[in-house]
This record gives sequence, C-alpha cells and structure tokens, in this order.
Amino acid sequence: MATTKSWIKAARPRTLPLALSGIVLGCGLAWFCGTFNTAVALLAILTATLIQVFSNFANDYGDNQRGTDNEFRLGPTRTMQSGEITKAEMKAGMALIGGLSFMLGLALVYVGTWQVSKTAFFSFIGLGILSLLAAYFYTAGKKSYGYVGLGDLAVFLFFGLLPVVGVFYLHASYFETAILLPAISMGFFSTGVLNLNNMRDIDNDRASGKITLPVRMGERNSRIYHAAMILWGWVAVILFTYHQQESAWQWLFLLAFPLFLTDLIKISRTKEAQGLDPFLKRLSLSTLAFTVLFCLGLILAAS
Repeated sequence: MATTKSWIKAARPRTLPLALSGIVLGCGLAWFCGTFNTAVALLAILTATLIQVFSNFANDYGDNQRGTDNEFRLGPTRTMQSGEITKAEMKAGMALIGGLSFMLGLALVYVGTWQVSKTAFFSFIGLGILSLLAAYFYTAGKKSYGYVGLGDLAVFLFFGLLPVVGVFYLHASYFETAILLPAISMGFFSTGVLNLNNMRDIDNDRASGKITLPVRMGERNSRIYHAAMILWGWVAVILFTYHQQESAWQWLFLLAFPLFLTDLIKISRTKEAQGLDPFLKRLSLSTLAFTVLFCLGLILAAS
C-alpha cells in the first residue's frame, strides 16, 4: 500500500505555488476593483489546489503508461516509475481528488454566479469539467495532447487566462478587458515553467515519442522562446499598470524583476540539460513572488 509520503511526493508540492498564482492574481484584481469576496477566494484556492494535484497524479499515470518516465529521464523519479504507487492505487487517487475538486468547484461557481446569472453558472461548470479533462488528457489517454506539442497552449489558458479572468468574474460578476494583460503575463510565466521542464527532458522525450515544442524547435530556439515569453509577460503587466495606475504602490511588483532577469541569464549559460531542473522551482517561486507583490500593490493602491 502506498504511504502518505508517496502520495505527497505524487502531489508534487513544488508545483502548487504556480497553480495558486493565477488565483491569487485574480483575487488581487478583484480587491483593486472593490469586488472582493472572501468565500470565492477561499473556494478558488482549494479548488485550484486539488485540480493541480489531480493533474500531477494524471501526469504520473500517463507518462508511466507510455514509458516516458524511465531511467533516462533527468527529472525527479516519479512514484509509479519507482513502484511506490501502483496503477490501481493511482486510479483510485485520481478518482478521489477529481471528485473532491469537482464538488468544491461546484460550490465555488454557485457562490460566484447563481444569484447573478444561471447562464454563467452552467458556463463555469462546463469550464470546470474542461479543466479536469485537460488535466487528465495532458499525458494520459491514447490521444494525450501533451505528446503532440499542445501542452504550452493548455498551460497558457488554464494557468493564465482562465484562472485570472475566471476568478475575477466570480468575484465581480462582470468582465474587465484590461485584466487580460496581467492574465497574459501569468500565462507566459506559467508556460515558461513547462518549457523549462520540456527543455530539460528534450532528449528522452524525443526518444519516447513525446513531441513537445522543444523537441520540434530544437534546444537553441527553445531558449529564445523561453526568454521571449518571460520578457513579453513583463511587458504585458507593465502596460496594464501604466494604463490603470492610481498609485505608485502599483509598481511594487518590479521588485521581482531581478529574480526573473538573473535566472534568464543563468539559463542562457547553462549547457547541461540536468542543470535546468532547479530553474523550474525558481521560476514558480519567482512567479509567486511577483504575484504577491503585484497584489499587495493593488491592495495598497485601493486603500
């Protein structure tokens, strides 16, 4: 029987800061606009956490079934790969976490939309189901989209646009075009983490038939692509702040820029694929730091 330690390992705690960053950013924007709802914020954080854990379980399951998690992979050894969690146990874990995330998501959508728009309620239910399906079919299933180079698009949507814009709407009950800019920033930063992961595993992915964008583009172009995403992410949030500025506090997020710039320089100098692994966690934490500073600036500006 799988141990608690093994389940925690399968949940991949280091991925959770990135999963929560988009939610926190949407909450900060809602506060800035005077529409913050505590119940929505708490339910969104819990739901996003469970969906990310479900996604990690499904990724462990899918890559193991396809043989991508093998002795040639450079990242951490996965729980099914090591035999810590069996196929049957992982299926049960996915069912449990998927069910809990759906129930919490249902409560979240009810609180955020039911009294305002039944159309919005059912639309968000559909988006929630789509999120779970996207989490599963990234690497699991016979036609997993992560194996044909569509993972970047999915991360951009489900870690950037959807959580930021969706959570803002659940707070405010309306859509604000301007928040697309910070949502785009979050999408680029999140996709950058996936790109680093795929750059690290480029050789093994190619050999295993996992055709990620780095496999398609090659190592050199993947590094250019990575730098472009990070820099355009910063351009988007700077444009938002310039056009929505009400206080100098809103520029507080610039304190996080050296973290991103320093890592970009170090990544450009890292030649060995294994050396890219620490930058996944660093970019996730840098994105969280950016999010906290950005939201703090919005809160101080609104006070």
